[in-house]
Amino acid sequence: MDRIDVIIIALYLLLTIAIGVYVAKKASKGLDSYFLGGKSIKWYYLGLSNGSGMFDVSGTAWMVGILFLYGVKSFMFMWMWPIFNQVFVMMFLAVWIRRSNVMTGSEWILSRFGDDKAGRASHLIVAIFAVVASVGFIAYFFEGVGKFMTVILPWDVSLVISDFTVLNSEQVYALVIILLTTIYTIKGGMFSVVSTEVLQFGIMVLAGILVAGYTFFEFTDAEITALIPDEWTTITFGTELTGFWAGDFESFNKLIDTQGYKMFGAFVGMSLFKGFFASIAGPTPSYDMQRILSTRTAKDAAYMSGFTNLVLFIPRYLMIAAIVLLGLVFIAPELANAGGVSSNDLEVILPQVINNHVPVGIKGLLLAGLLAAFMSTFSAFVNAGPAYIVNDIYKKYFKPKATDKHYVKASHIASFAVVTLGVIMGFFAESINAITLWITSSLYGGYVAANFLKWIWWRFNGWGYFWGMLSGLIIATLQFMIDQGASGYAEGSFLYWYSHIPAIYLFPVILVFSLLGSFLGTWLTPPTALATLKNFYTSVHPWGWWKPVREQLTAEEQVGKNNDFGLDMFNCLVGIIWQSSMILLPIFLVVRDYEQTAISLLAFGVTSLILKFTWLDKVKKIEN
Repeated sequence: MDRIDVIIIALYLLLTIAIGVYVAKKASKGLDSYFLGGKSIKWYYLGLSNGSGMFDVSGTAWMVGILFLYGVKSFMFMWMWPIFNQVFVMMFLAVWIRRSNVMTGSEWILSRFGDDKAGRASHLIVAIFAVVASVGFIAYFFEGVGKFMTVILPWDVSLVISDFTVLNSEQVYALVIILLTTIYTIKGGMFSVVSTEVLQFGIMVLAGILVAGYTFFEFTDAEITALIPDEWTTITFGTELTGFWAGDFESFNKLIDTQGYKMFGAFVGMSLFKGFFASIAGPTPSYDMQRILSTRTAKDAAYMSGFTNLVLFIPRYLMIAAIVLLGLVFIAPELANAGGVSSNDLEVILPQVINNHVPVGIKGLLLAGLLAAFMSTFSAFVNAGPAYIVNDIYKKYFKPKATDKHYVKASHIASFAVVTLGVIMGFFAESINAITLWITSSLYGGYVAANFLKWIWWRFNGWGYFWGMLSGLIIATLQFMIDQGASGYAEGSFLYWYSHIPAIYLFPVILVFSLLGSFLGTWLTPPTALATLKNFYTSVHPWGWWKPVREQLTAEEQVGKNNDFGLDMFNCLVGIIWQSSMILLPIFLVVRDYEQTAISLLAFGVTSLILKFTWLDKVKKIEN
């Protein structure tokens, strides 16, 4: 690496830590200040921070790999998470969540189910889920940033004792970056996280623009058109995904045939099916929910969520598309000569391109941008996870009366504990893809049913929530364990067949078991106290089956029926198209498909205009 690139990265790290430590004094006022910034941070700063937190380096490396191999259709792979849950949050969930006026997602559960045994059971399982999810994501980041830094940096920093490698370079680099990020995150809480993430987002945007601009300077339109197959830029698809690579790159088709996405029509359909339920279930109790709860009002929560969607996708995919284009020019011929591309090759395209095919200066900014992507997402989880340990477990069940200073110190300890557990888990992870599958199947799979029902059905109670969550998580975890042992099963056996079904197709199995636990837990136990239901309905005011509660409201409490279901679903449909246009626009621009670029821009303009009248004008009328 050139000296100027090292200087750029060093300056970025120093500036980030300095800002994080400088604002740390604001976090010492109490838990509300530490975890939510005192609910005083402006919505556009929180929106930039939220977008920065979603711009992670592991996910970026994965997106680079799938766009490289599958082309433009790969943006639909993101629906496995699903990314359009952000659209549902923007349209109605952010307002519902913020109206609760609590500190964490599990504390929010108490406002829905009450503070009796059933409510506390549901409260506790959400807190545990949030901590486990934070640990899992930290492991995911540990694995990703280690792979990334090892390919980029030239120094072997392995820790060897008596010819035994205690830590390899990948692990040492990951530990150093995690330590630096943990210092300012723990010191300053939400104020440090948001302040540094706004800076980091600016660096990521600049890096994306520069690397995309470099590709326009370096390659002509004719060169790009000759390089990329027509099918690569096509978003239409049939029931099956067929390989479209030809000539020297024909061997790439073998990987397309074996990655589990062959039945592409069914895959997209199942992703949309899962995505609908997962999106209405709402954000998981993590940094996304913390940003919503940190806003000053319900109106600001809606603005913040919409702004997150608006600022995130174009700069992120501008960077991704430019790196993929450089990979197609320089890396693809090397892989073809080596006999084809493998799953592991896809994960290291990003660092290989930056290491060998980006000019001095831009490389430093791009590295700083990707480090920023890692640090912002990591810090968001380090801030969110301990909130559940301290506020929802320690404070509620062990030490309900203590000073704010004591709770802030407890938060520091909890943060170190979460980071340590995540790092330990990262040491044993096989790959980024393995952790991705664990998070999307085992964790998120078991979350959906109970959290879907909690919004729409008045009779659903705390025990139903507890058993719905628990049964879903148990089945999802068993499924993941079966998948991990796939290589040891006898061919032709049930376990062999089951373990080779892609995880996305098994979502209905998890959903059915989770719904069964939810309904049995609900019908076999008494309903939630009417006073709790009335308070929840009048403050949150969701749509769904709430008629028995609505009929019990007095004249003073009456808020009427929420009739916005149809409008909200229409806005979500338009919002998914709006979000997709912001993903496709930079990709088509970078690969010089100007006709598709114009169509994407038109789609963005039309959907933005529609949402102005159907969503934005409605949000402006929300009373604070």
